[in-house]
Amino acid sequence: MKLLLRLWRAHSIRTKLLALALLPLVLVLPVSMAVLVYFGGNSYDRLLIVKVRSDLAVAHSYFERVKEALGRGIEALADSAQLQRAYLQRGRGDGAALAGLLRNNKRELGVDFLHLYGFDGRLIASSGARAPLAMLDWKVTRDARSGKAATAIDIFSAEDLAQFDAALAERALTPFIATENATPTDRAAESRGMVIHAAAPLRDETGAVRAVVVGGSLLNKNLDFVDGLNEIVYPEGALPFGSQGTATLFLDDVRVATNVRLFEGARAIGTRVSQAVRQTVLGEGRTWLDSAFVVNDWYVSAYEPVVDGDGQRVGMLYVGYLEKPFRRVKQTTLAIIVGVFLLAMGGATLISLHWARGIFKPIERMHGTMSAAEGGDDRARVGTVPQGDEIGELAAHLDRLLDRLQAQKLALRQWGEELDQRVAERTRELAQALENLQSTQRQLLTSEKLAAVGQLTAGVAHEINNPIAVIQGNIEVLADILGAHADPVREEIRLIRGQVHRIRLIVTKLLQFARPAEFAGYLQTVEPSQLVQDSLVLVGHQMKKADVAVVEHYRATKALTINPSELQQVLINLMVNAVQAMPGGGTLTLSTEDWLEDGRPVGVRIDVTDSGAGIAPEVLAHIFNPFFTTKKADGTGLGLWVSLGLVERYGGRITAQSTPGAGATFTLWLLREPTMQE
Repeated sequence: MKLLLRLWRAHSIRTKLLALALLPLVLVLPVSMAVLVYFGGNSYDRLLIVKVRSDLAVAHSYFERVKEALGRGIEALADSAQLQRAYLQRGRGDGAALAGLLRNNKRELGVDFLHLYGFDGRLIASSGARAPLAMLDWKVTRDARSGKAATAIDIFSAEDLAQFDAALAERALTPFIATENATPTDRAAESRGMVIHAAAPLRDETGAVRAVVVGGSLLNKNLDFVDGLNEIVYPEGALPFGSQGTATLFLDDVRVATNVRLFEGARAIGTRVSQAVRQTVLGEGRTWLDSAFVVNDWYVSAYEPVVDGDGQRVGMLYVGYLEKPFRRVKQTTLAIIVGVFLLAMGGATLISLHWARGIFKPIERMHGTMSAAEGGDDRARVGTVPQGDEIGELAAHLDRLLDRLQAQKLALRQWGEELDQRVAERTRELAQALENLQSTQRQLLTSEKLAAVGQLTAGVAHEINNPIAVIQGNIEVLADILGAHADPVREEIRLIRGQVHRIRLIVTKLLQFARPAEFAGYLQTVEPSQLVQDSLVLVGHQMKKADVAVVEHYRATKALTINPSELQQVLINLMVNAVQAMPGGGTLTLSTEDWLEDGRPVGVRIDVTDSGAGIAPEVLAHIFNPFFTTKKADGTGLGLWVSLGLVERYGGRITAQSTPGAGATFTLWLLREPTMQE
């Protein structure tokens, strides 16, 4: 911070004013731009997610309509009079008509298998050559036996599909294609089939369920289904910027029907979803709405679980669109915004510099004139300034001031000649008087300094005691008014009271050092470690500001009888000196130990150690002398002298040790039972 201040002061007024004028452009506008870009980008990304969520809702609705359509077709077949007649004719030995009817309806309904089972689970007729015998174990068939048509997604094994038709088992077989980030697996292919499975009851004329019509459509590699789904969700021209929409049906985590392309137009059937998506959708049952790497590119993606008739998660439904075009548009838009901002900022800077030149030229002329005048050029003048503003008036004032100074200079030259003669006479007279005074001065110097302390303390007492009384009174009023509401800050109020009291004592002790016979402190038993901690709190802000770390070692076991405020004054003074000795930061070590002599505890030793530059030996010998200081700007030279006097009053002492470059240690030697000294 000090370096920055020095650099700021070293620059010209022109640079400072330009810096102030351009500050909004350099700081405020970039921050505003960053906020706009951040929130604008996030809003854009949220819109993409909202879009894909809507697309997933459309895909889900289409999937449900497909299932419902197949279920309605099966139910209509079960309720048809044609099937009723064929079922009754079967009883007369005409089973071929029933099988033919099932084959015809299989083509009309677009299903892959169609069967009729008796209520007892026996296969009555089939659209194919074979059919599994355990079809009534599925939930949809159980619902149909109870008289309720049902449709669900069910997973058929390769063996079940082969019983329907060997071509179905072959169609369902999907070899895995190695996919980055997929869940590791020992399987090489998916042989199961995902089927839209529907069943409806066949009733007799009394309404009793006599048979069950069961049909299903295999979704594995069902390109008509997935392309129809994609056409519904992403019709031609639905996506801007050349983006492409995709749709996929997963069995577990394997793409079994998709329009996602792998290479050379081949569909990515057999590729697998990433492990993260699988865990979210299949593992946790949550919908995935985010960007995802799909096969070979990033897509804004939506995945939802697909459940079977028993409520188990068996697959996923996916829709998404290519993210790259939207990302490109986003980046282009942001680049345009940033470019416009930079152009505007550059134009504003050039305009500011142009206007500033007209303002600073007269100022620079005045600066040159003043420099010439300081160099002894009595004829230096600013001259006429085109501006009629305050700067022009200032230039005219400067010229008039220089004219007046020139006239005064001539007069002073004359007076100087007269004074030189008088001074020569007086000098001879004063030389003798000075010699006498110097001798007396050397004798009275110390007495005068101490008298100055008394004078100073009297003024301090007068100027500080009155405001301190006001502070103390108002604190009491504040505590009374707040009542119970002051409890959260009760400790802070206690500290303020204590510090007000300490200020009073400091004033009193300064007077005591000037006139020790007129004042006397009070003694109190205190814990030295606690007093060190309390003092540390009071200088904590200075340490934080100076980046000073504190290390504490409190090993003292004995209490002290002393004036706590005076001891705290000494500790704070030593801590502040230590912080000032570490302007670039460092470590302040505080420790307390029992003071032993001949094995007997006689008091407590308190060490205050800094990691600063240390104290030179020639300086260390004088640090406790009054008015000796190395702080040329703001030091008084009284701090350590006063601290030493406070400690010695109770029979203690202060010692200092330092190695240049290795910091310094100040040690307080304090008796348990003080011996009061005048």
